[in-house]
Amino acid sequence: MKKLDPSKLFVEFRPGVMQTEPIIGRKYTLTHSDVTANLFLTIGLEYAADKITAMRDEVLAEWRIHNSQCYLWVYVYVGGQNESSALGVRNAIFRREMPLALEAIRYGDGGLFSAHPPLDFAPIWIHFDSTDPVYNKIEKWGRMADYR
Repeated sequence: MKKLDPSKLFVEFRPGVMQTEPIIGRKYTLTHSDVTANLFLTIGLEYAADKITAMRDEVLAEWRIHNSQCYLWVYVYVGGQNESSALGVRNAIFRREMPLALEAIRYGDGGLFSAHPPLDFAPIWIHFDSTDPVYNKIEKWGRMADYR
């Protein structure tokens, strides 16, 4: 597993979001550059549609509540039937890079976690979205403290 290089992470807070608030409604869009290996984390009240490319290799996440407990819901688009030959490769890449992506979110939004320590114990649920049932999975990936 790759470790996060903080000098390669660039964080942008969009209007309506501060370093410590809000929790619910806070959305993360994580993208990257294949050329520089830089990571770009946008934190806002909406996903950063302007950062999403046709490659659809971004990681989207948001805080949600179920039974009075916060959890982080993460979404990645593995692919559909028209991309069947690439599904296994895309799925493997998302799974290989997911710990780094979660570490980038945890580190990049460190002010939120400092202000709200219980969020480190929030479970993480990841939806690997695909029209192919082999790759369409929802999985629990530990808690945020596992990625600091």
